[in-house]
This record gives sequence, C-alpha cells and structure tokens, in this order.
Amino acid sequence: MSNPLHPSRPATGRADVCVSGSGAVAMSLALALSAEGFSVAWARAEAFSAPRSTDVRTYALNARAIDLLTRLRVWPALREWSAPVFDMQIRGDDGGAMHFSAWQQHLTELAWIVDAGALERLLSEALRFAPRVEVVPALQAGQPGVPADLLAICEGKHSDTRRALGVSFDRQEYGHWGVAARLRASRPHQGVARQWFRSPDVLALLPFNQPEPDASYGLVWSVPQPRAQELLAMSSADVEAALSEAIAQSQPEALAQLGELHLASEVASWPLALAQADRWSGPGWVLLGDAAHQMHPLAGQGLNLGLADVDTLVAVLREARAQEPWRTAGDERVLRRYARRREWPTRSMAQLTDGMLQLFADPRGPLKSLRNGGMSLVERLGPIKTWLVGRALDA
Repeated sequence: MSNPLHPSRPATGRADVCVSGSGAVAMSLALALSAEGFSVAWARAEAFSAPRSTDVRTYALNARAIDLLTRLRVWPALREWSAPVFDMQIRGDDGGAMHFSAWQQHLTELAWIVDAGALERLLSEALRFAPRVEVVPALQAGQPGVPADLLAICEGKHSDTRRALGVSFDRQEYGHWGVAARLRASRPHQGVARQWFRSPDVLALLPFNQPEPDASYGLVWSVPQPRAQELLAMSSADVEAALSEAIAQSQPEALAQLGELHLASEVASWPLALAQADRWSGPGWVLLGDAAHQMHPLAGQGLNLGLADVDTLVAVLREARAQEPWRTAGDERVLRRYARRREWPTRSMAQLTDGMLQLFADPRGPLKSLRNGGMSLVERLGPIKTWLVGRALDA
C-alpha cells in the first residue's frame, strides 16, 4: 500500500482493516496493526491538520499506555514533552485525604503527564513511514470507500458511523464542564500531582514541563457550566486569583508549596458526560476509544482506556490469526472476544469515577462526613490503595 504522504490517493486493493478516525486512538491502532502485518486503510474522519500550538490539553498516561507507545516507537520522542508523576495528593472537602506514592507502590512513577498535541503530532509522523498503511477518503454514510474485512471506528464521542449502525450511546450530561489551561509556577512541582474534591467542583494540577521545565502544571478543573462560562470570560489575572482562592479554601498550606501560579496559555473548556455504547462490535465492525465510552476526567483514564482498547483489539486479532487462520479480521466471534475483554473494565472504571463525583457533589452533611471519613480510611488501608493503583495502571 502507498505512503500517507499522499492523502488523496485511494487504496488500490482490499485492506484487512479500515480505521476511521483522526485522533490518538485511531493513529495508534493503525500503527499497531501495521506492525503486526495487517494491511490498513486509514480513513480520517475529518479534515486532518497538525495539532495547534495553542492546544492546552494534557493526558495522564499509565504504564500500559506507555508500554504500547514504546512498542510503537513513539515514546522515546514523546518523553521530551512529558513529565513523570511520583506522588499524587488527593484532598476531600472536610479533612479527608489520600496520598499515593510511586516509592510506596514499588514503582518508578505513577504516571506520565504528556502534551496532547505532541502525542498526536508524533503519531502522525510515525504513520508517514508505516508500511501497509494508506490514507483513504473519509467514510460516506458509514461506509468505507475501500473494501475491508474490518471497520474499526475511532471517531470520538460524536461518531456518525456509530449512529449509522444503530448503536445506542445514551449520554448522561453532568452539567459540568472541564476547564483546562497551562500554568507556570514559581516553585518546582517535584513530580507531585494534586487534586481537590471541593463539592461541587473538582480541581486538579498535573505536573508538567512546558513552558517552564519542572515548574509547570496542566490545569483540569471540573466546574458547573455557569462557572465555566464565568472563567472563560475572565481576564488572566482574574482566573489566577480564582484559582488561588479555590486552593486556599481547600488546602491553605498548598499555596506556599506551589508558589505563585500564572496562566501560560489560553483557557479551554468542554462539556462533561457519562456514556457507553450498548454494543461494542458486530459483523465486520468494532468501536474503540470515545466512540465506545466516555467518562468524567477526574481519574484521568479517558485516553488510557482508549489505548487499552487498541492494545486488546490488536492482541485478539493476532491470536485469532495464529490459532484460527480461516477467520478474517471482521469475524463476529473474534470481535466479541475483544468486547468481552474491554466492556467490564471500562464499565467498572466509569462507575467508579461517576460514584466519586456524585458522592462529593452531594451537599448534605451526613454524606460529607461519610465521604471524607471513607477517604481517610482508604489512606490507612495499604491493600486497597495498592489495588486502586493497579487498576489505574492497567486501565
């Protein structure tokens, strides 16, 4: 197949897999399939362009995601745009606290915070040199322009192809928006991630190295929609003041540890919701990433789950090819194996994050005492903390 440097050139023959999508999950899948010897038609779901320099998104990638990107030979270059998390400090709204340490868990780091734009740029560059991958036109009415045994749908939460297949994707709107920005700090972050459950909002500072090495953060702030709109309309100085006030209310001593925080980017925002497809696969098609599931970002697991989908699907196809060579990549029985392996861990993670959000959003006094007491209890129970870390690392 031809090189993606020629995006308008159609594929000349049948592909094993047609990957529809333009984000990190779609590109990772195309690369991983190519590395396994599958022929890939990459149908970019929208006009593709290099990520903007103003992209303020950051991803918290776990060990499984890093392992996949390492195998795809993307991770060495991405490390320049990443910062390790050695400690995670979580605070409730009435004295509850948890602390996760890589050292206590016998790990090198808990996660890596990576630049979203850099990840997508490096994946797209790797695809330029991937054998057996050809860029083809986007799907029309849910149908690829190139014959393929399997259609892998990685089009995101608003997937038109999923809708055309009649797959239900009922969204539960939280009424909250995620607010994101890059921050510069006057003190080094020392690899410490911080999160405050403030009822009703959730505030997180993720250690980063851009624009200031070892003294930058990615801000992820889940707030009710009216508050998000207020923050978007504020001046930079007013956003900084609102952020400092929120931290001071939640943990006064944290301001001295963080130093002065200043915006180093624009402020972006998007609506938050909970959703999961009622079917993940069918004859000749499969869903991955946000096309299959969506959850609150408070645990930072969105992209980790999408990359775990990629890892699992490629493993299932590889096993089927070795053990049942008469089956095609689109064999419904093979695809059901992928769905069975991914639906439960994804659903359980979504329920966990949703339960935490609902618990801390409730203003009633008895629940306030219960949730903070429960958080402190988990802090004292080592096996539970180890289990939680294991779940997050494996997605």
